[in-house]
Amino acid sequence: MSDSAARDRDAAESASAFAHPVVAPDRTAAYGDHPDQVIDFYAPRDGRTAAPLVVLLHGGAWRAPYDRAHVSPLADFLARRGFAVASVEYRRGGEAPGGEGSGGDPVAGRWPETFDDVAAALDAVPALAARELPEADVRRIVVTGHSAGGHLALWAAARHVLPEGSPWHLPAPPPLRGVVALAPIADFATAVELGVCGGAVTQLLGGGGESGVGLDPGRTAQADPAALLPTGIATAIVHGEDDIVVPLAVSEAYADAAAKSGEVVGVTLLGDVGHFPLIDPAADACAIVAEEITQLAW
Repeated sequence: MSDSAARDRDAAESASAFAHPVVAPDRTAAYGDHPDQVIDFYAPRDGRTAAPLVVLLHGGAWRAPYDRAHVSPLADFLARRGFAVASVEYRRGGEAPGGEGSGGDPVAGRWPETFDDVAAALDAVPALAARELPEADVRRIVVTGHSAGGHLALWAAARHVLPEGSPWHLPAPPPLRGVVALAPIADFATAVELGVCGGAVTQLLGGGGESGVGLDPGRTAQADPAALLPTGIATAIVHGEDDIVVPLAVSEAYADAAAKSGEVVGVTLLGDVGHFPLIDPAADACAIVAEEITQLAW
């Protein structure tokens, strides 16, 4: 496929994924005082109780214009598949003074607030879900996320591997059934090499040091999923073979790093699929995502 054809298809897939109306949650609860520190809860549409709980982390290159609204149709899709869903909002880039990144895009992410929020949200989910969504079985939690949200999902499952001095370190693995990462920004060195999302990783972490990829090495050690292995938590990746937003090579690099650490990461490759069908309820890829979550949850 030519570059222009690939761009045209990506634009069409993006338009389809973003065309769905926003689906209002059944309940919303705060896990902090900032307006972005909230979680939307969706009850299983089939009325079941003790439903597995899917924690959903949206993508958007950690940039402020992209919030949880664009994955609300995915949250509803999963709820219609019998899951309880907790869709997490978190602070993103673009609010800092001079908050424009390369190419005129808002800055990607806020350090340390993006990570503060994801850690706090995941810690709060069991109690909030028990209160707001009694249909959820908080003993069966699967974390999923798309793109930058896929990075955050992998990171959230690896907090026990963080250096002990990290403010986000957990003394034991989080109580998760597993992680399903959708086209995740999973290996920072590869993402930087490929210029993923207009230099978003470099903006997220800041430069400096001798990391070899121009990233702050202290921050990289705390934020790069490929540096936080093995986790001991069941992990699956779903990635479109024709993704030009987060190329497949990024997930392949993460899977290779996992294998070198002695851990097997399942990678499901979807042929003739780009970046956005994974979150598009109208696409066949979305059903495959639900099946991957089902395999870990039940």
